Amino acid sequence: RGTFQLFLLYNKQMSEPSQPFEIIWGQLLSRDPVQIRKAFSELDQDTQKGVLDHLNKMVVEEGWHPEQQASAQAALQALAG
Repeated sequence: RGTFQLFLLYNKQMSEPSQPFEIIWGQLLSRDPVQIRKAFSELDQDTQKGVLDHLNKMVVEEGWHPEQQASAQAALQALAG
């Protein structure tokens, strides 16, 4: 569901990522606004756009578990305000 593309984008844009990809997504989907904003701020602008696109898809597309959708929505709310 697009996660692999974000993984490739992340690896392309971040020459030396400070944290493994799985940890960053864990933070982005943690429902903790502080953790979400911190993880997001460490990404470059292109990766941030990809993350926002993916989170929006998670919220509206069918096939995602309700808990995943809730985590994506929480991330979007934390990043919006």
